[in-house]
Amino acid sequence: MNRLKTMIVFLLLPFFYSAAQGVVGLKTNLLYGAVTFTPNLGVEIGLGKRTTLDLSAGYNPWNADGESKIAHFIVQPELRYFLNERFNGHFFGVHALYSQYNIKGHSHPMLFGKGSRDYRFEGNALGAGVSYGYQLLLGTHWNLEFELGAGYARLDYGKYNCGKCGTKIATVHKNYFGPTKAGVSLIYIIQ
Repeated sequence: MNRLKTMIVFLLLPFFYSAAQGVVGLKTNLLYGAVTFTPNLGVEIGLGKRTTLDLSAGYNPWNADGESKIAHFIVQPELRYFLNERFNGHFFGVHALYSQYNIKGHSHPMLFGKGSRDYRFEGNALGAGVSYGYQLLLGTHWNLEFELGAGYARLDYGKYNCGKCGTKIATVHKNYFGPTKAGVSLIYIIQ
């Protein structure tokens, strides 16, 4: 519950700051939500004529079923530069990420190696990356955003045998290079 409160405070603070900036976007990443069944929310704040600050977070506290879970919390702030004007067209971004996770019964060979479906992984990740995206204007207050990002993350986790109270097999520290962000987001613009 503390993580959820932290996420809400983290996402609402920019509203107070952004009042003088004139434009704020509320968003949800539909792709991320559909693939991982994770409630997520983002706030994009207009900083300048071509720059914005995107603050996005997701929190998934439950098990998908009795055999698997993808419980996690993630925060991804990103500074963006638009080639045209903010909230419109092509943009490039620099993002950071922090995540805590408890994953079981899912295959993630890029993160945890081959056979990862047979184990449970509990730990955290800290990283950064670059991204490219495009915001499509749908109407006066609505945008659709497409984004891909890649970068680095430091993974620190425990590897456990599957089962309710599986025994710890190893403690792993791993450097990951690869995709760090993907999204198709629906945005409501407040002006």
